[in-house]
Amino acid sequence: MTAEPRTPGVSQTDVVVEGIRQLIIDGRLQPGDRLPVEKDLAAALGVSRNPLREGVRALSMMGVLETRRGDGTYVTTLDPSMLLAPIGFVVDLQDGSGTTHLHSVRRMLETEAAAAAAQRIGVAELDAATELLRHNEAELAHSEPNHETVIENDIAFHRIIAEAAGNPVLAALIDALGGRTMRDRLRRSITQPGADDTAHREHLSILAALTAHDPDRARTRMSAHLFTVEDYLLEQSVVNEAL
Repeated sequence: MTAEPRTPGVSQTDVVVEGIRQLIIDGRLQPGDRLPVEKDLAAALGVSRNPLREGVRALSMMGVLETRRGDGTYVTTLDPSMLLAPIGFVVDLQDGSGTTHLHSVRRMLETEAAAAAAQRIGVAELDAATELLRHNEAELAHSEPNHETVIENDIAFHRIIAEAAGNPVLAALIDALGGRTMRDRLRRSITQPGADDTAHREHLSILAALTAHDPDRARTRMSAHLFTVEDYLLEQSVVNEAL
């Protein structure tokens, strides 16, 4: 391994991050490979040991590297769900004005995921999705349903569909949006009468399309379902602006 030319004004930590990234891109480091010992890697990248450690720490937080105590530092499996997880942190930092935009992105992703899932979904996934909706139906029959339980089952239902689409990057992106959208859905669940019952009927309709392996209906019904959430958010945005 040889050091890449330095760019003026770039910190040594950035040199480490970019250098290791390039080694992975070039195939000189593969998923599961152990990094060279600290002294050799620092020399190859042309940095001192402290920036090297900072760069390794940053890449570990990003899910690119993992340090095993007493055994060294390794490239992770580079699984998309791990690498894209930090997007969820960025999403959580968005203020209320960006909520509708996030939901629009979620809708675009999930409608296509539903269409793809309809063509690939198997019996085990359909059974799991059906069971989640059964649990929600039982919960909604209570005089005071547990809204958090209903939303958690809702998220699990959507996750099954995203994973059944067969695209791990798409599933990871959808999952990364889950934190912020869960809070919005919970607020709607609590404040909008009948919201949970409406969502449940929409979920049953989506499940029917998946069971029939009908991608067009799955796409359309998922889109209609997610538009109801967006409509609520737009209404809330108008109310808040008026206050």
